[in-house]
Amino acid sequence: MRLLTATLAALVALGAAGIAGVQIAGHYFGGAKASAPAPAMMAMPVPVAPVVKTTLPIYLDYPGRIEAIRSIALDARISGYIESQPAQDGADVKSGDLLYQIDPRDMQAALDQAEAQYERDQASLDYAKANFGRGEELVKSGYVTKDVYDQRSSAMRQAEAALSLDRAQIAAARLNLSHAEIRAPFAGRLGRNQASKGALVGPSTGALNTLVELDPIYVSFNPSESDLGTIAQARAAGKVEAEISLADSAGAVRKGELTFLDNSVDKTTGTIAARVTIANPDFALLPGQYVRVRLHIRDEPDALMAPEAALGSSQLGKFVYVVGANDKAEMRLVTLGPSAGPMVNVVKGLGEGDRIIVGNLQKLGPGSPVQALPAQDKPKP
Repeated sequence: MRLLTATLAALVALGAAGIAGVQIAGHYFGGAKASAPAPAMMAMPVPVAPVVKTTLPIYLDYPGRIEAIRSIALDARISGYIESQPAQDGADVKSGDLLYQIDPRDMQAALDQAEAQYERDQASLDYAKANFGRGEELVKSGYVTKDVYDQRSSAMRQAEAALSLDRAQIAAARLNLSHAEIRAPFAGRLGRNQASKGALVGPSTGALNTLVELDPIYVSFNPSESDLGTIAQARAAGKVEAEISLADSAGAVRKGELTFLDNSVDKTTGTIAARVTIANPDFALLPGQYVRVRLHIRDEPDALMAPEAALGSSQLGKFVYVVGANDKAEMRLVTLGPSAGPMVNVVKGLGEGDRIIVGNLQKLGPGSPVQALPAQDKPKP
């Protein structure tokens, strides 16, 4: 009995000692864990760029189409056979260049006939004048009756009228002869020929070709009526300059001037017809081409510009990260204006001294510690 009691007492003592050991160990390790400080977050190296204050040109952009100032059909004024076509299809010609030659022999013969008729009537007039002069002396002496004298006077006036008619016929014959040559009334480019050499042409046969003036040239576009007031203010301030570029080429820009604004708004579209005139000395722009039109409306001084690549989007709108107090990332909601290359105008949300974070944006959040680097320095991975 005593042995059993001693054994139970020993087991109870061992259990108490084990529980005490576990509590001591738990207290030691748990206390050590609770007392260790949390590691600080490392500052993310980020490239930054300053807000730039500059004068910003304000533009209005529109799609436009090239139109020729003059485009004419080349018609034959007289009937005849085409003798030659010195200017080939699609040729660039100068004002006065010979484009078509019609066989001139019929017109030359008509001119020779009119000139011969003039010479004959001139001789008749000379005789009538001499006869009338003799009649003036004879009628005074009574050797010629008054009736004969009047007949001589009438014959002289008829000869003078015939000579005037001959002059008109000569002028008409010379004009017809000049129409045998079809020349360019202005510099431009020919189209496709519609009458081959040897074809009989005339006023009723249709156009032989077309000629289009390409320098200068028009660019037509249709601003919205909501832009009409802005454009009118710009015109009142002076010349409105325009930049023209092809729809598929951002590099080739041509300068022009707004030269026409219609006097009424199209009620079906709510737009107004407008036109820019530009130089086209190399004939690179052709009627019918689509282009981009940028009207320079004004210059906005002291505009705040930020890199467009730094912009982010959220449900609240556009935002940027800036280096805030204690070198922590701060999200700023911004209101944007027009763009100028890689920069965008920030109307609201930034100040002139702000530093905008332009890299590592996907790794940032509001309050993240950052280390600002110049924009040209790339952070190490």
